[in-house]
Amino acid sequence: MSEPWWAWAVVIGGLLLVLAVDLWIVDRGEAREFSMRQAGYWVSFYVALAVIFGVILWITSGGVKAGEFFAGYITEYSLSVDNLFVFFIIMSRFAVPRIYQHKVLLVGILLALVMRGIFIALGAAALERFSWLFYVFGAFLVYTAITIIRDHLRNDEDDFNENILLRWVRRAFPTTETYVGSKITVKIDGRRMVTPMLIVMIAIGSTDLLFALDSIPAIFGLTTDPFIVFTANAFALMGLRQLYFLLGGLLQRLVYISYGLAFILGFIGVKLVLEALHASGVPWAPQIPIWVSLTVIGVTMVVTTVASLVKARVDARKSEQTQSEQV
Repeated sequence: MSEPWWAWAVVIGGLLLVLAVDLWIVDRGEAREFSMRQAGYWVSFYVALAVIFGVILWITSGGVKAGEFFAGYITEYSLSVDNLFVFFIIMSRFAVPRIYQHKVLLVGILLALVMRGIFIALGAAALERFSWLFYVFGAFLVYTAITIIRDHLRNDEDDFNENILLRWVRRAFPTTETYVGSKITVKIDGRRMVTPMLIVMIAIGSTDLLFALDSIPAIFGLTTDPFIVFTANAFALMGLRQLYFLLGGLLQRLVYISYGLAFILGFIGVKLVLEALHASGVPWAPQIPIWVSLTVIGVTMVVTTVASLVKARVDARKSEQTQSEQV
């Protein structure tokens, strides 16, 4: 580890404190809908928190480490936005009442933090011992980029297939037909049963596990520092549930976001392979500096977001013209 143990303790303790305050403010009292204004405040707060952390890292560890953090944070945040599409499908599929959706997302995000922490520790240890894994990670990211584009062209993104864990829970535990408030289990006629709330939480959590298979190799393509990998993931995930409500219907308008993410993953995959070749002494293989990665990631997300919004506006105008002509 490049950072002392107390740095890990301060960051993890600070994140837990912020999450505790978040829970106390947002989830106290009766269940209620998450307002756009409330979501906007929290998203702004978490983004500002990440920027402040990056500046502190710049002052204490230098521009390279700070650049790695910001590149990793933007990448993980971008991937998290793409994940929200799947969360939206899951919420619709299980018909989760809106007043309970933020609780479901909270549990899913906490599970994601734990699982990604484990993945990061395993990945860092593996890369130290087996440098050839960089080639595996690079090839996997390029394959993932191709898969994202293929699924987008086939419109497979709108499908949610239940995984093995979810199917097992459905078979193993008796489930109520309807939600019982925010309870995950309930006793009916002396029989303990699980509610759809537990099922959807497992769906979100297990889906987060699959997302980690993409995001962890992606950020290891930008930095091998476990401290930066963990903090970039943590800051990207912390404001995710508020971002879900802030974006709302905008999720359906970001039609080109998948292409942008595919390009970023493909770029990082190629970067991983080139840097592995460079480390192996291949003379023609370049070493791509972090500022180039940061620029490519930032520009790609801006271009795809703007292009998506422009297309959505053009489609809306065409729809209005069609309706007026029909009238």
